[in-house]
Amino acid sequence: MISSSFPGLERYLESGVAEVEAALERSVARFEGGFGAGVDPATRSAVRHGVLSGGKRLRPVLCIAAYEACGGTREPGAYDLAAALELIHAFSLMHDDLPCMDDAELRRGRLTTHRVHGEEATILGGAALIPMAALQALEACAGLGCDEARARRVARRLMEASGAGGMVGGQWLDLLGEGRTLTKNELDELHRRKTGALLAASVEIGAIAAGASDDDVEAVIGYGQAIGLAFQIADDVLDATASAETLGKIPSDAELDKSTYVAQYGLADARARAREQVDEALGALDAAGLRSDALEALARYVVERGK
Repeated sequence: MISSSFPGLERYLESGVAEVEAALERSVARFEGGFGAGVDPATRSAVRHGVLSGGKRLRPVLCIAAYEACGGTREPGAYDLAAALELIHAFSLMHDDLPCMDDAELRRGRLTTHRVHGEEATILGGAALIPMAALQALEACAGLGCDEARARRVARRLMEASGAGGMVGGQWLDLLGEGRTLTKNELDELHRRKTGALLAASVEIGAIAAGASDDDVEAVIGYGQAIGLAFQIADDVLDATASAETLGKIPSDAELDKSTYVAQYGLADARARAREQVDEALGALDAAGLRSDALEALARYVVERGK
């Protein structure tokens, strides 16, 4: 489902995703011809599978939308920067699906990376994506004309959002939460890290790279944090209401005995809370005069999507 508030959203997403896919192809080719050349073939294959397995590519598209809203211009180098976020996201999914974590068979309707290339190659390939993403972010910033301080700031935010205080810490909390009912605060903290940190970093990195003021960066951070939570609530709603065939992933959170927003709030209230987060996100942009058609439509798309 595509939001009607921005009639061009479907075209915007299609063109954005196509540019992101091209940037990811460039990323994998650089890896295979650069420091990845000395990596064993199974690990290189796992990297290619994990990175180029499709998906919404929402994080890099959000990065580009924020980059534009803050004065940047869409160009291949901007997509190279945005793709660094997707490299981190790919790493997280490769490791999330491992038998020691969710033991998932399917991701995006395809066999998960470890099912095709083995656990060892998937672990090593996922780990290789971390320095690969940091290096790509620095090189892309240089290509966009960012000074050294701004490039370092971008790379630092990417790594902070990815690490123990962000996504990896959220994965750890997710594992600790299996088999028990989390409080509302615990559930929010888990997903602020696991899902929200990288989504918030996506728009923050776009704003920083565009040379936005500190106040504007803070505004897009507020937007990103709110849609990060909205995204996870919407995921939980879809997990409870859509089929595995539609979602393209197995197992569900219910099968893994995880706490969800639907279990915590009920279906109707969970949906209402997701919409409230969208309103909060747009309010953050309004306060700084940064609301754009693309950022508004993407925020609504987060809760209206069908998978």
